[in-house]
Amino acid sequence: MMENQQKIDRFKSDVLSLCINSSKQFNQYKEYFSFLKESLHNYFGMEDCILLKVDGLRLNHLNDEKEQFLFNTQLTLKSFENYLGGEKIVNLPNFLKEMEYFENHTSMMLLQIDDQLEGILLFKYKNTNEPSYSNLSEELIDGIAFVFNFLVQSYNVKLNEQKFQKLYNMTDLFHSTMDIDVILENVLITIEENFPQLEVELILSNDQDRQTRIRIKQFDYLSERPSTIESFVSGELKEDEDTELDYRLLNAPIKGRQAIYGILQVKAPLAYTFTATEKEFIRMLAQVSGNSLENAKLYHQSHRLISDLQLINETSHRLNMKLSINEMLLFLQTQLLKSFQPMEIGFLFKEGETFEMTEARTAIFNTEAGQVYIQHVQQHFETTQDSLFIADFSRLLSEDIQYKSIMAIPMIVEEKINGFSIVLHEDPYFFSFDSFKLMQSLIHHSSLAISNSILREKLQEMVDRDHLTKLFARSYSDTYVEKSIDKDDSGMFLLIDIDNFKRVNDTYGHQVGDGILMQIGSQLQQEIGTRGICSRWGGEELAIYIPNILDHEALKISNEIVDIIPRVTNPTVTISAGMITWNKSNRPDFQEIFLQADTALYSAKHNGKNRVCVFEDTMQLQS
Repeated sequence: MMENQQKIDRFKSDVLSLCINSSKQFNQYKEYFSFLKESLHNYFGMEDCILLKVDGLRLNHLNDEKEQFLFNTQLTLKSFENYLGGEKIVNLPNFLKEMEYFENHTSMMLLQIDDQLEGILLFKYKNTNEPSYSNLSEELIDGIAFVFNFLVQSYNVKLNEQKFQKLYNMTDLFHSTMDIDVILENVLITIEENFPQLEVELILSNDQDRQTRIRIKQFDYLSERPSTIESFVSGELKEDEDTELDYRLLNAPIKGRQAIYGILQVKAPLAYTFTATEKEFIRMLAQVSGNSLENAKLYHQSHRLISDLQLINETSHRLNMKLSINEMLLFLQTQLLKSFQPMEIGFLFKEGETFEMTEARTAIFNTEAGQVYIQHVQQHFETTQDSLFIADFSRLLSEDIQYKSIMAIPMIVEEKINGFSIVLHEDPYFFSFDSFKLMQSLIHHSSLAISNSILREKLQEMVDRDHLTKLFARSYSDTYVEKSIDKDDSGMFLLIDIDNFKRVNDTYGHQVGDGILMQIGSQLQQEIGTRGICSRWGGEELAIYIPNILDHEALKISNEIVDIIPRVTNPTVTISAGMITWNKSNRPDFQEIFLQADTALYSAKHNGKNRVCVFEDTMQLQS
């Protein structure tokens, strides 16, 4: 009895010396195990000990080389439940004897403190001459259990101190940075350092910024496990297990003061049991990262808000500078491309019951593939004036499509949709909700200016064009010619009169006469195109002006026009025309051009009609 007591005292003394002498404190369980194994060998003759530590329902081994083996065998408390409550030391169970590694082990010791199982010791004696395990008294077994528990608690204290020191250091780092990438990266590093055998994943809500260096997964209500969704909604730690895939999940909400921003998800083998300390550490890590992420987001949001207000102010100021509608849309297109980085962008305006694409568009909207997106948006705006935000368009269609992210904002004036803007990107969830709100503000601030520009252009067109023939009015033609004389190198002016037009009106009526004017006006525009302008000079007189043209080419065009008019009018009429050309060596006064063209026209009328006369100085003497 005295001998056993001396063994226990020396055994405990070694442990006490270990804990007092800080220079010998170990950093890993295997180092504590090596010390304990050596003591058991020296004092109690045990050889090849395997120590299993109880963590909840899990049995953790204390020597690294057997890690994979013990995980594969899934040693849990359930495996030993038939041995609890009886003797503290028993023969090795049969299910362990069947395993090749334990074929030489003889005994199993249950290490309990106050009837609470703290660990299991699997061992064999170093030679057959040693006394059997029956010589190990209950006092010796309790002493070994005490030392075992003391060492485990000592290491846990140190381990937790190290963990929470890292947590403190990380918190200090988080408060010193507003870089979201740094925050997320250090969350992953901290988990991986403290739980190297486990997998970790960051699942962030869809309103997070997309441009990040860190590997993250976007939170998706349609694909996440119920426990993950429940943790995200409730803000509480949730544990889950999947027996089919053989893993256990711990979901920790990344929570700030204002919102929940995602889930820190830790994945372990199904046999793994998260201890209360591990859960608390992961919960605190997720909460610290949530607060830091929120602070960083608020910081970036404040800067983005200032930038957004500047963008809106700049856009509003620019759009109120009386730009043309094309200038407005091109400027707005540039602003949207700069702010949201879409891959495709387009503006459409309502014409009757349909939406027509403007010139401010990218290539996709010139193709049949682009009509899929346009038609979907048009159908949406047929029933509502609400803006359209689609994070993943492929979920709405059975067919595979190129562009997944869509934002479409209506241009509303006086409670009516005049048009809409649309942006596309290939990646799903590319546009954030903040981007959606900003685009709404931009388009809503721009809608009135765009509408006013459209009305202004329509009003100006009414002033600049003749309502019957749709040719330019004489006032517009005068200004155009005057500017051309100042800046161009040459030009031609052709003054046209319909032959015997009074007879047409008297014979067929003024309505038919108006029809002939419209026929001739349409043909003139077709012949001249964008090279120059066609105008209604007054009554049955029409005019053509083309800048930067050679004399022989001007005469050819004039003759072709005189020749074609009888063929395209019904009833058939002919025209007479007077032409004047000029070049930069002798720039005329613009009133002089009109007078000379009128003189040439007079000559054509008095020389048989249905012809072109080119102005010559001798015509002035004839008139």
